[in-house]
Amino acid sequence: MTELSARMNQRIASYCRKTAETDITATINLDGSGESSIDTGVVFLDHMLTSFSRHSGIDVQILCSGDLDVDDHHTVEDVGLVLGNAIIDALGDKQGIGRYGWSIIPMDEALARCSVDLGGRSYCVFKAEFSRPVIQGLSTEMVEHFFVSLSRTMNANLHLAVLEGKNTHHMIEALFKSLAYAMKQAVRFEGGAVKSTKGVI
Repeated sequence: MTELSARMNQRIASYCRKTAETDITATINLDGSGESSIDTGVVFLDHMLTSFSRHSGIDVQILCSGDLDVDDHHTVEDVGLVLGNAIIDALGDKQGIGRYGWSIIPMDEALARCSVDLGGRSYCVFKAEFSRPVIQGLSTEMVEHFFVSLSRTMNANLHLAVLEGKNTHHMIEALFKSLAYAMKQAVRFEGGAVKSTKGVI
């Protein structure tokens, strides 16, 4: 078995989080084919995560039961936390990964940019304003919070921005797709040493 195939056989992880507010299980395969099964109870978030999976090539399974009778805050936040934890567990020691990824994705009149560094430090910069407050159960103010939560447990720098756009659906979908293509680069196994002068990320 080659080093590449050995690594790819190991880059699968599951993570569970259960609180008084949410009960979530996520399973990811960094070397999948973009297959997904996602049920968070928030329809538009499911659509965005399905799109993320398809375009990143990362297989994603998420099952969430949350207190949507309160609102979508806890569900969206905790899904981001659990997804980030699953990804970081699947990455392991990060030896041989690309580490960095970036993309600029258009969707009709919208244009979104994402840059990611899987370097072990959590930081999120988010620049976008949306005209619609809610899309199919997802409060648009929670889009930023999702990415902040993801960066926190994924131990990653995430810089996201909507550069152009009017349609809120297009703007948010372009953000998730730009994350997908940035992550596709960053998690790609290239071989060799850890990409850091510290020797660890």
